[in-house]
Amino acid sequence: MIQTIIIAVIMLIAVLLQRKYYITHWLDQLEVRVKFCEAEVPQYSKGTLQIIVENHKKLPLPMLNVKFQTNRNLEFEKNRGSIVTDQFYHNDIFQISGGERVTRTLYYYGKKRGYYQIRNVDLTSSDLIMSCEMHSSFQPQESVYMLPKALESREFQLMLQQLNGEMLTKRNLYEDPFELRGIREYQPFDSMKSINWKATAKTGHFMVNQKNYTAPKTVRIFLNLEDKHLIRNVDELEDAIRLAAGLAKYLLEQGIKVSFFCNGPDVLTGEPMYRSASKGPNQQSAILRGLSRVDTEKDALDFDKLFRRRILTEQENTYTCFVSATYDEVFLDILREFSMQGRVYSWFHPKSKRFVLDEIPTVVRPSVKAISVT
Repeated sequence: MIQTIIIAVIMLIAVLLQRKYYITHWLDQLEVRVKFCEAEVPQYSKGTLQIIVENHKKLPLPMLNVKFQTNRNLEFEKNRGSIVTDQFYHNDIFQISGGERVTRTLYYYGKKRGYYQIRNVDLTSSDLIMSCEMHSSFQPQESVYMLPKALESREFQLMLQQLNGEMLTKRNLYEDPFELRGIREYQPFDSMKSINWKATAKTGHFMVNQKNYTAPKTVRIFLNLEDKHLIRNVDELEDAIRLAAGLAKYLLEQGIKVSFFCNGPDVLTGEPMYRSASKGPNQQSAILRGLSRVDTEKDALDFDKLFRRRILTEQENTYTCFVSATYDEVFLDILREFSMQGRVYSWFHPKSKRFVLDEIPTVVRPSVKAISVT
């Protein structure tokens, strides 16, 4: 009888000691990461998320529960440990030995453009005999850009080819000093700098070089996401974003510098989007990332106050493109004033049931390119 009591006391002491040890040391040398494997994923494409647990100590963890949440617009493949309500909630249980590393992979589908983060990773563990629970949590610095799908319809491609032709033929474009088109006789309006002295000596008459015309060195894109209707049409605003992304992509692939302005608030800073003129893949990535972070659930900033002065102050050798589903009087006044200054531009409008060409003033209408977005 005494022996049984001694054994029971020893076992109780052992249980209490291991319990105290686990409570004190279960987090020691334990590394848990929940991470997106890609920094950016094109909209409607599949991405990968990993849960990595590394237990660098010798003490095993018979149960480790890892919970996290992220945005519901990331559509994960069906999983028993997942729940979707206002957010996506995932719950995974691990049994991990000392010195062991376990990796689990989840696949998701990006159905909506956006900037998504992992939120609130909660950890729960227990001692060897499940007599107690220990809790901890942390906020990982993990995010993914779901890049907007650039519009690439055949109708849009034809519009872009037309735009390219317009930019090459507009009267306010400049001659390319490095590209010779031919030689002709001197006219009173010609500059003395353009005289070809060798041809003049051969013919006995003043002859001048004719230079070829070049497309604008820079295109400015102004994306207007204001919607002053009683019920905001978010789908129409998303169409405008896709259209602007397609326009920027096309121009950058032609080797043209692009600057980009948008009055949609950034989901992190609340500020409007601005990208100074540049070209190449880095500029395309920067514009698409910026568009990923535009929040169409909130009211856009005042387009007129933000951009009127910038719009009406056009730099040399620059072409202006507007993308806007809105055509209220304030926006149209900007276009009228721009047009009255003799400036040329194009306005791209995502065609919708609300679009009526007859509502657009004649001075503005020739520059409207209404496009169906599917």
